[in-house]
Amino acid sequence: MPLRIEDYALIGDTQTAGLVGRDGSIDWLCMPRFDSGACFAALLGDERHGRWLIAPAGEVLEVKRRYRPGTLVLETELRTADGTVRLVDCMPPRERVPDVVRIVEGVSGRVPMRMELVIRYDYGRIVPWVVRWEGWLRAVAGPDGMTLQSPVETRGENFSTMADFEVAAGDRLPFVLSWHPSHELPSPTREPFAALDDTEAWWREWSDRAVAPEEWREPVVTSLIALKALTFAPTGGIVAAPTTSLPEQLGGVRNWDYRYCWLRDATLTLKSLLEAGYTAEAQAWRDWLLRAVAGSPSELQIMYGPAGERRLTELELDWLPGYEGASPVRIGNAAVNQYQLDIFGEVIDVLHEGRVFGIEANPFAWELQRALLDYLEGVWQEPDEGIWEVRGPRQHFTHSKVMAWVAMDRSIKAVEEHGLDGPVDRWRRLRAEIHDEVCREGYDAERRAFVQRYGSSDLDASLLMIALVGFLPASDPRVRGTVEAIERDLLEDGFVLRYRTSGQEAVDGLPPGEGAFLPCTFWLADNLALLGRGDEARRLFERLLGLRNDVGLLAEEYDARAGRQVGNFPQAFTHVGLINTARRLAGTGG
Repeated sequence: MPLRIEDYALIGDTQTAGLVGRDGSIDWLCMPRFDSGACFAALLGDERHGRWLIAPAGEVLEVKRRYRPGTLVLETELRTADGTVRLVDCMPPRERVPDVVRIVEGVSGRVPMRMELVIRYDYGRIVPWVVRWEGWLRAVAGPDGMTLQSPVETRGENFSTMADFEVAAGDRLPFVLSWHPSHELPSPTREPFAALDDTEAWWREWSDRAVAPEEWREPVVTSLIALKALTFAPTGGIVAAPTTSLPEQLGGVRNWDYRYCWLRDATLTLKSLLEAGYTAEAQAWRDWLLRAVAGSPSELQIMYGPAGERRLTELELDWLPGYEGASPVRIGNAAVNQYQLDIFGEVIDVLHEGRVFGIEANPFAWELQRALLDYLEGVWQEPDEGIWEVRGPRQHFTHSKVMAWVAMDRSIKAVEEHGLDGPVDRWRRLRAEIHDEVCREGYDAERRAFVQRYGSSDLDASLLMIALVGFLPASDPRVRGTVEAIERDLLEDGFVLRYRTSGQEAVDGLPPGEGAFLPCTFWLADNLALLGRGDEARRLFERLLGLRNDVGLLAEEYDARAGRQVGNFPQAFTHVGLINTARRLAGTGG
């Protein structure tokens, strides 16, 4: 049986990432970049599709894991009848090529160990040519090359690299796996123990600077580290998750590639970093945004690659069976071609937050904002695919119109509060027009709630953003009624569904079924706090914290019936929600 999604932990070097299982196996590893093709894809197939296992040869009686405080250095202790070993995993901050450093430490007794290394390129499809080279193991195929360096003797067996060894108390045995372009000779690897120390010091220096609520400092800092790990450092882009096709419903078809940078994540991600004191990361993200969206406003995309790539063609990998049989496995994301009105609001809100927090001004930012607003004036009344990227026909989604209002509102503030130049009177008239239409067409008086789309009575968790973005105050009875309606109709075991997928096939374009959406549940906690229901908000927040795995990570969704995390992992948007709710509760005393 495959491990549960929550049985994995993240390692990364702010350019690429891997998932390490509780059993000592790295089952997902992308090198040299998130989107370049997985070297290990066991998570989406089986061990034949690539993995790197280092584990006791006998039965494991107990597993304990943790990150070294303030770092992304993972420790996994495995207790057996013969003794206990500790596996220390990290990816050192990038020099020229990515490395995975694994150190096996003897804690007690003398434990027989085994290693199995199955290298596969192109998402498990290509078996490399493996040779010994100057005492290293070298695996080459196409553009990719990898080397394994270790004092442990290895052997080839059934297109895999195997090793059997023992670890006694006090022993420390290193393994270093490095990627390199196949047309170049491998570069010398860093001394593994020094690399481990450097990695720990690098992360601690970074995390020690975090400004976080004292009561929830540990989960907030863990979430900030996850966001940092999902950063593509050369450009400043932040991907939604390091994985693809982890299902939103076990065995289902809602399996998407999240290794891209969504514009709608930008506002909350930027604010989270800024409020934590990380202005350099926030400015890098702002500058990535300006480069990525440069060009005609009519060509604005909802997502881009880590370096700003625009062509993210969706493909199905039919040779991979998928996580627990969930298929198809996808790379690329067809939603890149969707029209989503709300991203204009998100982008302009990002630029507004940067001004509020004093990010160094960039004159191109205001020029871009003016161009986006000019375009938005002519298209805001058109239907779109909405925040949830539905694969059915375009609709007039209420949330999309609210975010068009945000675009106008933040631009007016740029003139009123920051002295920038623009046709503020025209923007005020348009802001009022959008507000009036949303309140007229997007509100159902019988339900006493805002609804998912004009002319519908369906609810949608995105409506929880109405108060959070300032469209209406939480004290407005329409906001209160919407929150109460969502509590009645969209809760599953106390967690929030995005919307009811059953009966919405015509709108959604997909078969029904998915888990509760964790960012939306954080939004509910935020709304409860704003409504003066602080005790309930705190209880919900604590329940959400209880869903984190043993090293503090969260996926996109939660399957309450199965009691499991589902969706891509770890999910930046979820951790942003955690950070922002912790700050809101700390700020309100809720």
